[in-house]
Amino acid sequence: MALQGPIPVTFAMVFPHGCYVVGEVEPVKDFDASSNGRFVQARDKQTAELVWQVAVMDGDPTLKPAQKTVAVKILAPVQPVPPQPMPGLPFTPVEFDGMSVTPYVNAAGRLAFSIKVHEMHAPRQATQPAHTAKAGKDAA
Repeated sequence: MALQGPIPVTFAMVFPHGCYVVGEVEPVKDFDASSNGRFVQARDKQTAELVWQVAVMDGDPTLKPAQKTVAVKILAPVQPVPPQPMPGLPFTPVEFDGMSVTPYVNAAGRLAFSIKVHEMHAPRQATQPAHTAKAGKDAA
């Protein structure tokens, strides 16, 4: 089969309604290497980069409350810093680049996905659709 390992995806595919940081960026524990109270941070099996995790809330209004918050793993040599909060918003909007998902069967026997990214940043400014920009130009 051609698909092996993480499946590359875009931010818009995973979070078409955007997402918001709702937790701290924390190191992910390597449960096999950690012992006797000694914490060892996990490293990605493909890249050997350190693994960090942040909780985000999916902006999809159709999701049930229990489905809204997901963990995103960030592969980076140092602890990533979330974007600055935006005035007037209760949560900080965020976007990710270099995304991939890995499907797995969770403890409840349901299909789930592990989301890994390489970069976290503030949302890019939305650009005006070409047809809207042209219509405005023609109207002038």
